[in-house]
Amino acid sequence: MGLTALAFPGQGSQSVGMCRDLYEDHDVVRRTYDEANDALGYDIAALSFEGPLERLSQTDVTQPALLTASVAVFRLVVERDVHFDCAFGHSLGEYSALVATGSVSFTAAVDLVRRRGEAMQAAAERQPGGMTAVLGLDDDVIEELCGEAGEAWPANFNCPGQVVVSGSTTGLEAVERHAAAAGARKTVRLPVSGAFHSPFMRPAAEALAGALEGVAWRRPEPRFFSVNTVAFEDGLDGGVSAEPTFSSLLTAQVTAPVRFTQSVRSLADAGFDRFVEVGPGAVLTGLMRRIAPGATLARVGDEETLAGLGE
Repeated sequence: MGLTALAFPGQGSQSVGMCRDLYEDHDVVRRTYDEANDALGYDIAALSFEGPLERLSQTDVTQPALLTASVAVFRLVVERDVHFDCAFGHSLGEYSALVATGSVSFTAAVDLVRRRGEAMQAAAERQPGGMTAVLGLDDDVIEELCGEAGEAWPANFNCPGQVVVSGSTTGLEAVERHAAAAGARKTVRLPVSGAFHSPFMRPAAEALAGALEGVAWRRPEPRFFSVNTVAFEDGLDGGVSAEPTFSSLLTAQVTAPVRFTQSVRSLADAGFDRFVEVGPGAVLTGLMRRIAPGATLARVGDEETLAGLGE
């Protein structure tokens, strides 16, 4: 019998109205948004369901909005007695995965991602940059191009043939130029406000470190898989073994690349043959289809997919 992993989306999966149908139909979803409202001190439900999109798209709002939506959907999944053996997430989705595995409370996670979003926005304003998706090249080729470009770094290893690069405008222009010469199918400059998952975010990591250290972390159950280390992590103080704590993992995550391709492959090699995307959108399902074509895939993020979850 195979193993099931829950996958939680990161930024880029948000949209005005996400999870509104679930909010209207399920008490547990409404309670989740009420908890988030209390923790944030403003109405994240109203922003999520009514916008405006310009405000919802700002990272200090996007991050708590997406976490809240993902945890609300996860709680519906739990109500349906869906068994899972581990959880992991793409970037921000790691916080949702840590809530799902019982490693941190939802209210603590909401406060953390609010701080994370504010710190990342401040870092982006302090050192402007952006992100470009490069399609059709191998990972190692893009790493070489980034090394040659200067001020450009692989940020998201999303799936085979799709890597997102972060950096300065000059660095991204160089990568785009060289990628075209190397045979890339195309490059796409993304509508984001900063060079996320790059050294440009170091001030954000430093600002977030203290808040992460102050959280009461618990051993995950089921297991948590880190897309930073590409390994199962229990978040305990490593001592002699020097295993990273969740505080150090999430601090490093702000500047480190998201190794989603490598993580899904590693889980598949470990016997995970069913992946369920939990939260708004279907971005991760599309990526996982390309990474692990033999796996069974499902997603739940609205009434229609919730109804088909057990099929």
